[in-house]
Amino acid sequence: MSYNKINGPILEAIKLIVGEDAVITRHDDLEKYSHDETEDLHYYPEVVAKPKNVQEVAALLKLCNDHLIPVTPRGAGTGLSGGSLPIMGGLIIAMERFNQILAIDEQNLQATVEPGVITEIFIDAVAEKGLLYPVDPASKGSCFIGGNVSHGSGGPRVVKYGTIREYILNLEVVLPSGDIIWTGANTLKYASGYNLTQLMIGSEGTLGIVTKIVVKLIPRPTLDALLMASFSTNEAACGAVSAIFRAGIIPSALEFMERRGVEWVVQHDGIAFELKEGIEAFLLIEVDGTNQDVIFDDCEKINGVLEAFDCKDVLFADTSAQKEELWRLRRTMAVSVKSNSVYKEEDTVVPRANLPELIKGIKETGSKYGFESVCYGHAGDGNLHVNIIKGEMSDDDWNNRLKDGIREIFELTVSLGGTLSGEHGIGLVQKEFMPLKYSDVHFELWRGIKKTFDKNGILNPGKIF
Repeated sequence: MSYNKINGPILEAIKLIVGEDAVITRHDDLEKYSHDETEDLHYYPEVVAKPKNVQEVAALLKLCNDHLIPVTPRGAGTGLSGGSLPIMGGLIIAMERFNQILAIDEQNLQATVEPGVITEIFIDAVAEKGLLYPVDPASKGSCFIGGNVSHGSGGPRVVKYGTIREYILNLEVVLPSGDIIWTGANTLKYASGYNLTQLMIGSEGTLGIVTKIVVKLIPRPTLDALLMASFSTNEAACGAVSAIFRAGIIPSALEFMERRGVEWVVQHDGIAFELKEGIEAFLLIEVDGTNQDVIFDDCEKINGVLEAFDCKDVLFADTSAQKEELWRLRRTMAVSVKSNSVYKEEDTVVPRANLPELIKGIKETGSKYGFESVCYGHAGDGNLHVNIIKGEMSDDDWNNRLKDGIREIFELTVSLGGTLSGEHGIGLVQKEFMPLKYSDVHFELWRGIKKTFDKNGILNPGKIF
C-alpha cells in the first residue's frame, strides 16, 4: 500500500477538526508518541491529534481515508507488542481526552466508559458501589481500558471470572470511512447476526477506533485469603497449578514467579521478603468469596494439593498490608526486570496442565542459545510471560541468533496446544511468528475482514499480519 504524507492543507484541516491546541507537530513533543513499552523501538508520527468526542474522531478518519494517510490509534502507550507504534508515519489519534466514566448502572450491573479511562480508576469507581470489574492487568494503574479492549488484555483474576471478552457488551466504534456504529446491544445475550463486538476485541486498532465501551459488572466479593507457596523447582510449582483446579477449587488468582524475578523485585523496590535457600519458584494463590469458612476450607484443600508437589513452605498473609506487599512482588516484576537488563518479553499461553513442559523447554532453549530467562505470569490460565535477558550474550547473537531461540519457544508453545499471545497481542513484534500457528486460510480470512472494514488499509497498517 502506498500512503501519502500530511501536507500543509491536510494539517490545517486536522487543526480545524480538533483545534490547534490539540495538534502536536514538534519533533521533541512527538517523541512521547514514538514508542510504547516494547523493548527499544521508536517510530515517529508526522502529527498527533487529540480529539475530544466521537464526531472529531470520525472527521479525522474520513479525512485520512480520503487522502490515504495512515492512522495509528493510541491509548496510554503501555503495550508490549508494538501495537501503537506508527510504523508508516502519518497521524496518531491519541485517545487520552476520552477519559470519562459516563454511567454506572447499578440496576443492570453495567457501566459505560470512554476508552481513555485508566483501568484502575474504573475498577476503584465500581468497587465503591460494591461491584467488580475483574480485568486487572499488571499495568492497571496506567493503562487505558480502551487499550485493554483492543489487545484482549487480562490479568490475574480472569482465571476465575473470565477474560475481557466476557465483560464487554457493546462498543461504539468509528470505522475508517468515518461511519459511527454500535457493534451489539447492552444485553447479556446476543444472537443477532455476526458478533462485531467480539471481533473488535483484540483487533488492535486495525478495524476501527473504539469511542465508548459498555461493560458488564458483577457483585464484588467481600473477603479473600492470600497464600505464597514456595517450591524447589519450577516444574513442581507449575505442576501444582492444574492439580489445584482438579481438586475442585477455582482460585481468584494463581500467579507463578521464578526466584530470579523475586530477587530483582526485592533489590529494585526494597520489598521485605525472605528468600530461603533452595527455593526456586513461587505460587501466589488468592481465594475470594463472601463466606470466611468456605474460603478457609478451600485454603486447607489447596495446602493438601501443594504437599503432593513437594511444596517447601506456605506463607499465609495475615493482614491487608502483607497482602499488598505480596501482590507488589508480582505486579512490579516486569518493571524490575526491565530496570536490571536489556530484555525481550514474550507472552506464551498453553493449557495449564502443560505448564511444566513449557517452562522446562524454555530453560533448555535458553541453554542452547546462551540466554537467561525470567518467567512469571498467570499460571492459573496457562499464561506465562517469558523475559529473555541479554546478560552475557554478544550483540551479534542478541540481534541475530536470538530470534531462532524465540521461534523455538513458540514452536514448543504451539506443540503443547498453545498460541502466541495470551494478553499482550501480536502487534508489530510477534507477527512474523503467526505462520507457526495459523494457516494460509486464516490469513486469507483475516485479510478479507480487514478489507471489509478498511478498504484503503489506512488503520494501524503493518500490524498482526
